[in-house]
Amino acid sequence: MTSVIFKELESKNKKIGIAELNNPKALNALNLPMIELLHSQLRLWEKDESIAAVVLQGAGSKAFCAGGDVVGLYHVIKSYETEGQEKQSTDNEITNSLCGEFFKKEYDLDLYIHEYSKPIVVWGDGYVFGGGMGLFAGASHRITTENTIMAMPETAIGLYPEVGASWFLNKMPNNIGVFLGITGAFFNASDAKYVGLSNFNITSELKLPLIEQLCNIEWRSKKASYKQIDDVLAAFEVNSLGKMPDGNITRCEDSIVSLMTQNNIGTIYSEFTSNTYEQKWLIDAQQKVETASLLSIVLTYEQLSRTQKQSKADCFAAELNLSIRCCQFSEFAEGVRAQLVDKDRKPNWAFNQINDIEPELIDWFFSPIKI
Repeated sequence: MTSVIFKELESKNKKIGIAELNNPKALNALNLPMIELLHSQLRLWEKDESIAAVVLQGAGSKAFCAGGDVVGLYHVIKSYETEGQEKQSTDNEITNSLCGEFFKKEYDLDLYIHEYSKPIVVWGDGYVFGGGMGLFAGASHRITTENTIMAMPETAIGLYPEVGASWFLNKMPNNIGVFLGITGAFFNASDAKYVGLSNFNITSELKLPLIEQLCNIEWRSKKASYKQIDDVLAAFEVNSLGKMPDGNITRCEDSIVSLMTQNNIGTIYSEFTSNTYEQKWLIDAQQKVETASLLSIVLTYEQLSRTQKQSKADCFAAELNLSIRCCQFSEFAEGVRAQLVDKDRKPNWAFNQINDIEPELIDWFFSPIKI
């Protein structure tokens, strides 16, 4: 089975490239071959003057992309394990392993999408988690539907929100992105548009008519093509008004703003987990936090703090360094084991109290990789 399907549709005077993630049984989770295939084809289409725009979508009805396939990384990390050691590989070993290759190529692809010189229309139907968000966030035209469920849930597997989240979470208003990062809270199409992650909310039943309409465009110029697509998507969004779920973030924003005025992750965590909320969305987020890795929560807050004023490229570079460090510590492997390998949902996290996490350990995670 081809893990990414590519085809080209004729329009009036050019073509539209269609890239479909084709791993529906795994909710289109990204593996290294998929990353390489997609990056290679996008390069070809960028150079091809006959291609006016690209549509990126996921196979099946459940997910655009539910994250990265990190089980292979788990096995690499465990292969370095030595009893009694927390840092299980050297910088050189882990950087030159599948772990280093996967994260580097994934982030290169994500940044490339952000900087692509032609329009990319991404159809974010169903689950858009983790690695899927990395593909989604960089596209020029980002569509969510009534079925969209988004999240950066990496703290549940001992990682932190990456794939460019250091950039796009920090761009959300009122520290909402930081809240979404440390909690892993799910959010919908209305929420995504409110925080600026989605451009258009369009019902899923309109997907095929929308693509047909894109094929009816008579493309004028590369610069004009963005506005031409805007006009098509805006018309379809009008036909979708009133068909999206109510947003949760706006209803809970006062509580989020109040919580995030604290400038210490220990205080934020203690206050959030001890507060009594009436909104189900906040209660669900509390439950996610209470089972997540405390170390990951601290790393998430620290990473987002450090990258607030950094460029996209610098954010991705910082994430690559931190992700490789995460592959050298037991937390990430343990989270993947509990959630995706043994699936016992009982991770043995390194810390039971957030205040037990030593500043020296955090400094090590952010220390430059030496190769």
